[in-house]
Amino acid sequence: MLRNASNRTIAAAAALLFVVPALLSQSANPDIKPGSADLTGVWMIDRFQPALFPKGTTPPFTPWAEAKFKTADTKVNDPNLACLPHGIPRLMFVPLPMEILQVPDKVLIYQEAGNQLRQIHLNRAHLKDPDPTYNGDSVGKWEGNTLVVDTVGFNDTTWLDHVGLPHTDALHVVERIHRVDANTLQDDFMIEDPKAYTKPWTASQKYTLKPGWEIAEYTCDNNKYVYHEKVAQRKASVPLTSPRQSPSRGR
Repeated sequence: MLRNASNRTIAAAAALLFVVPALLSQSANPDIKPGSADLTGVWMIDRFQPALFPKGTTPPFTPWAEAKFKTADTKVNDPNLACLPHGIPRLMFVPLPMEILQVPDKVLIYQEAGNQLRQIHLNRAHLKDPDPTYNGDSVGKWEGNTLVVDTVGFNDTTWLDHVGLPHTDALHVVERIHRVDANTLQDDFMIEDPKAYTKPWTASQKYTLKPGWEIAEYTCDNNKYVYHEKVAQRKASVPLTSPRQSPSRGR
């Protein structure tokens, strides 16, 4: 009898070793479905990349896109000068923090830049005939710990990066977002647009987790916002690696 009681006690204790961690993880973020990775938190790019094609490399332009790119001027015709949404993938390369939230059937990315909210739908396919928008129609699925995001339905107003890479309404972007480690997030992009580029091409961006940071109110500075100047001001006042003391920073 004592042996049986002892065996039951050991079995119960062993079960708790598995049950308790599961309960704690569910209570920590109950909106994350089983089988989904936790991408939540405030993230900041680890390195600002104004140009997605480094100097010395040539984008696979079509003749139209090459001519369009030659007219790009960040101080004259950057769509962001009109305080318009950034578009994808440019929004994901902005040197301002973003917060990822996971709710049932959606992953939300709240960007400080323009206080834009990006919705990634996990419970539906693309809309059959979406109205063209700046950030497109994004749907996602989980492949292990990687969130695969497929985005179409763009207008042709935005740039793909901060130096003027053009695109058309045929743009198609696929992202693979995953946590490299506890404090590092990576987004790998595949970009295709047969009207602007002769073949698909890729880009990548890493982000660093920023515990204690909050997304601040953002105001477009009277249509004069130019990232190259703004980043210089930011570095002079608040280093990218410094913790924020207040969500209000007078930007």
